[in-house]
Amino acid sequence: MAMAPPLASDSLPPRRIPQHPGLPLFGSFLEALRNPLGLLFDGTRNADYARYRFGPMTYILVNDPEGVQHVLVKNAANYVKSRTYDGVRHVIGAGLLTSEGETWRRNRKLVQPAFHGTRHLAFAQAFARGTDAAVDRWLGEHADGARLDAHAEMMRLTLGLVGETLFGVDLDGEAARIGHALDVTIRWAQAHIQSVVRVHPRIPTPSNVRFRRALATLDATALRIIGERRREARPPNGDGAANGSSTGAGSTAGATQRDPLGELIAAHDDAGKKLTDTELRDEVLTLVLAGHETTANNLTWTLMLLSQHPDVERRVFEEVERVVGQGPVRLSHLPALEYTERVLSESLRLLPPAWMLERDALADDVVCGWQVPRGATVAVCAYLLHRHRRYWDNPEGFDPDRWLPERSAARPRGAYLPFGDGPRVCIGKSFALIEAKVCLAAMVRRVRLELEPGARIEPEPGVTLRPRGGMPMRLWRR
Repeated sequence: MAMAPPLASDSLPPRRIPQHPGLPLFGSFLEALRNPLGLLFDGTRNADYARYRFGPMTYILVNDPEGVQHVLVKNAANYVKSRTYDGVRHVIGAGLLTSEGETWRRNRKLVQPAFHGTRHLAFAQAFARGTDAAVDRWLGEHADGARLDAHAEMMRLTLGLVGETLFGVDLDGEAARIGHALDVTIRWAQAHIQSVVRVHPRIPTPSNVRFRRALATLDATALRIIGERRREARPPNGDGAANGSSTGAGSTAGATQRDPLGELIAAHDDAGKKLTDTELRDEVLTLVLAGHETTANNLTWTLMLLSQHPDVERRVFEEVERVVGQGPVRLSHLPALEYTERVLSESLRLLPPAWMLERDALADDVVCGWQVPRGATVAVCAYLLHRHRRYWDNPEGFDPDRWLPERSAARPRGAYLPFGDGPRVCIGKSFALIEAKVCLAAMVRRVRLELEPGARIEPEPGVTLRPRGGMPMRLWRR
């Protein structure tokens, strides 16, 4: 890859980012539908900045750590979630992922305590218990060498774990119904994003009817969970909070102390206002999407990579055997699972579930000497950035030891961002990392999952980076 031109100095006028060639009227829109990753790679072949036209939209790709830091951290106030998130907004409403301004700041402050470090012990225990139960089910239902879809199994596992840890409910029995509804709504959101003409979801097209039916399933589930938690928190006399009153953001009362949703129901902002049922519904669905879909994809990709690299898989198994022994995986084991952590970091580098971040510029800006006009959509593609030859040796190779301190210390912060960066960095980052590490360790100590011979696995870059058509694997007990 050729190096980008030297950055303009402060004394030089900003430069116009070269535009990728496209068709009249459509620009690069059709090419983006056919092969989005190929289009982005092509645009940054000779430079770290590329400009595309998708119909009337100006789309700027930033593939440089310094530029990423400018957009996501240093001048984050100039950039809001892009219009391409509209499809997701129809699914999860104004949750943390999609809201802006005062709504986002208020809700972030209220949600933050639910992920406080003191909860990690309980989270880890639930992750280990749930994974062990899933493995028990696999071994009870399948003979050695049986075929299973690892992606479907990881989606079911993480949905159950999110239900138990964040909401205090058992969703495993509803996994098929909720999982199908989530799949329908996410695929609808992706199609909505890619549509030349966006049809409002209330217009009864066949696709919209399926979407509205699936969304009704998710709404009913979220509101049922919220209603149950509210009833548990209500004192016998019906006035005031049980066992005392809520006294600040993140504070709890009575039964609400037992899980993050209970804390969120009891919390109030500085003006004394609590979240409404609609606001709680939006946050519940946001947490389901962010805490379930992305970790399921991360675990699925990791299992695939371990199958393709048996030497790495063997090292993970030996480390888990040495550190964990015979009992369940515990939070106290995680610091010693160093190689397992490097494997997960490398999986997130090669196949980041949150593969793309997009922002709209509120005002004209200059990013590392390049012009960014007001209204342009600015994209940061982690899938590309994590393969940048300037920052990664053998970027397409699977090399967990690239995360050893002596090999990674000099790497710039903006070169790796599986959870985003800046004020809007993923609020559940620690939750997701602990979940993936515990689940992976609990699985590899009991079973091996081998990729189905001849299987052709292709990343599907949609709302998240999924394996297209699932992940067919063979199950073997240890």
